[in-house]
Amino acid sequence: MSLLVDYKAHAQERANEGGLPPLALTPEQVAELVELLKADTVAESEYVLDLFNNKINPGVDDAAYVKAAFLNDVVQGNVTCSVISKSEAVRILGTMMGGFNVTPLIEALKIDEVAADAAEQLKNTILVYDAFNDVKDLMDAGNAKAKEVIESWANAEWFTNKPALEEEITLTVYKIPGETNTDDLSPATVAFTRSDIPLHATAMLQSRMEDPLNKMIELKEKGHPLAYVGDVVGTGSSRKSGINSVQWHMGRDIPGVPNKRTGGVVIGSIIAPIFFNTAEDSGCLPIEAPVDALETGDVITVKPYAGVIEKDGSVVSEFDLAPNTLTDEMRAGGRIPLIIGKGLTVKARETLGLDATSAFVAPTQPADNGKGFTQAQKMVGRACGIEGVKPGMYVEPIATTVGSQDTTGPMTRDEIKELAALSFGADMVMQSFCHTAAYPKPADIKLRHTLPEFISSRGGVTLRPGDGVIHSWLNRLCLPDTVGTGGDSHTRFPIGISFPAGSGLIAFAGVTGSMPLTMPESVLVKFKGEMQPGITLRDLVNAIPYQAIQDGLLTVEKKGKKNVFAGTIIEIAGLPDLKVEQAFELSDSAAERSAAACSVQLDKEPIIEYLSSNIALIEKMIEEGYEDARTLQRRADKMREWIANPELLTPDADAEYAEVIEIDLNTITEPILACPNDPDDVDTLTNILADDKRIKNIDEVFVGSCMTNIGLFRALGEVLKGEGEVPTKLWVAPPTKMDKEQLTEEGYYSIFAAAGARLEIPGCSLCMGNQAAVSEGAAVFSTSTRNFDNRLGKGSQVYLGSAEVAAVTALLGRLPTKAEYMEIVPKKITEDNKDGVYKYLNFHQVTGDQLTNLVHS
Repeated sequence: MSLLVDYKAHAQERANEGGLPPLALTPEQVAELVELLKADTVAESEYVLDLFNNKINPGVDDAAYVKAAFLNDVVQGNVTCSVISKSEAVRILGTMMGGFNVTPLIEALKIDEVAADAAEQLKNTILVYDAFNDVKDLMDAGNAKAKEVIESWANAEWFTNKPALEEEITLTVYKIPGETNTDDLSPATVAFTRSDIPLHATAMLQSRMEDPLNKMIELKEKGHPLAYVGDVVGTGSSRKSGINSVQWHMGRDIPGVPNKRTGGVVIGSIIAPIFFNTAEDSGCLPIEAPVDALETGDVITVKPYAGVIEKDGSVVSEFDLAPNTLTDEMRAGGRIPLIIGKGLTVKARETLGLDATSAFVAPTQPADNGKGFTQAQKMVGRACGIEGVKPGMYVEPIATTVGSQDTTGPMTRDEIKELAALSFGADMVMQSFCHTAAYPKPADIKLRHTLPEFISSRGGVTLRPGDGVIHSWLNRLCLPDTVGTGGDSHTRFPIGISFPAGSGLIAFAGVTGSMPLTMPESVLVKFKGEMQPGITLRDLVNAIPYQAIQDGLLTVEKKGKKNVFAGTIIEIAGLPDLKVEQAFELSDSAAERSAAACSVQLDKEPIIEYLSSNIALIEKMIEEGYEDARTLQRRADKMREWIANPELLTPDADAEYAEVIEIDLNTITEPILACPNDPDDVDTLTNILADDKRIKNIDEVFVGSCMTNIGLFRALGEVLKGEGEVPTKLWVAPPTKMDKEQLTEEGYYSIFAAAGARLEIPGCSLCMGNQAAVSEGAAVFSTSTRNFDNRLGKGSQVYLGSAEVAAVTALLGRLPTKAEYMEIVPKKITEDNKDGVYKYLNFHQVTGDQLTNLVHS
């Protein structure tokens, strides 16, 4: 009885924490529960059955294994249970989604007493993978019920048995004016709670508005579900936790799945593409429609098929429901279950010799206009086995490289369990521990002990805490002209192309080795001219939105915002000689533009140099015991194959782009910064200093994040050398442990120490917003990726720019003038030393002992 007493006490504790539901049962608790169910008389049977039915995670969770094993014993007659019959045991098995329940259900097809029940459950189970062949074998051996199952899958009854998306949906509006970013919905400061969805959801919008949770409770009293409404929704990181929070407050329960919900409606004039896709994957209906006429408390009727929103009987907004498959996605419970289920139906129909089904809405494919393909369109085409993919085409390209980081890793793990997967189908899946490396909480430490084995046992590669930022590592594992994805919005490959996503799609891509994609349009950013003295790659990063603003293609104002980059692929041309590390500064920034992806046109030589370096790094990782060794060696071998025949995809001369933005390097003669607190609000240093509304004095300076590389830290050190302690609080966080070791060897850490810098371990540090923080209300200059409100610290006002400007700012305690910057930097980084300052780490050009020192943990 101790289990029931203890769990009731736990349930009460959670209820006292704001009405939270109790956590799901652990495998050990399920084992205790099973013993209670085996008793001749089951005490508190109603409560015990509720726990057994509704408080155990499904799929291939360890607790699900214990549950499925017990139910299988009941079905097979190995044990008896007074409150669960054989037929009921089969029904409960059917609620477990897939994985450990599948084999018991297939075995039950052989038992006359429950064969019909087992068939009914399997008909609605789509996560069967290779077990499909077991059902087919039974069918071929004459099992009639197995044949029924195959026929049902072929007829898509798993889909048609579900209710269709409603013709009319009545909702109460909960509007958040302006822009909602994923930090608002899923604050990084409580990232360690993300896998506990109900707890994490209590933080939703808390930093944005007063008492948001009680306001939602009040609005629900009108008797309708809530719709999340905003001008711009979901910008920022690729956090499925943001959708999880919205669905927790505005969705519906999933039978048999504890502490997770589906459904919900999000309406935005603009919905960030990653957020839109994550909503689709999760069964949340995303609608892009004008929201000016909608206000909090309005009762509205959404008519998805008609494409209108009505209030008080009048149409107040119109929209096109896109993609056209969205109605099927919502019926299936999300885009991911739709894809998996459709694949099962295709397999079943092929087995039965049937033609293609008409049960599903066919994706609308654009007509061929006879024009050529862009670089990105060719990359995606190659991943689909065709020449190219035009904008608007729905495809499922091979995902060659998939990345996961530690603040989304627990959710990705849960999604993999729900997908009932015991191995990865993607060629390379990598897990990092960079977002919580510096200041881990108890939950983070626990994750470090459990997640690596989970990933490596499925053939994935796991980094170690302190190794550094996921992107700086994952980029080194990429192959040219291939497609990938990652559970972090800055997964933007400098070679190849990446479409970042939420944890659900990351799990899907890792498990299946492919990903769904409606091909976006491309915007060509074309550089011309010569780079001017004192100008850095980070200035070119900020030159992209700067030029777009001049061209009328981007506005800073959120209401009625214009953003030519939103949802597109940014294709960068005109800088073919860049080192790959430099190219990543450009591709990385596509996240801040709300772009779906980015590609960079590079020559072969820098890519050959990069891959040669990476082969040496990978093989040293294998020596140092990184797992999975087979996956790592396979990637190194494929890099060698490419170097042996180095061919790159290039755009056709007649390729079409949604827009072409030309940037003349000759006109960029001073640093360009992103101003507080918006990465789109860019201006030149001179204009910023001339604006009385702009902050000039700087309290803290941060040099770190995936936007940096070893050369930028040397540049920082050269500017600081011999200057003594700086008047600002200076933070230094190299992106990888290899950078840290090399900078230490070269004496730069002594320079940082003399400047009074706070030296962080390699990782995300301040950039993520969940570790240390700047002082409340501080004025900050940062080399990090984003400067959303409160990201680096409560009330912080943050400029974004180059490490070189950061160094001068740290020295002066204020933003420098153009003249000061142009005087200080050339004196410190001269023509004689700049090649050594900006030299990148080429692991194939160091000695074996040096490489061991760099990589050894």
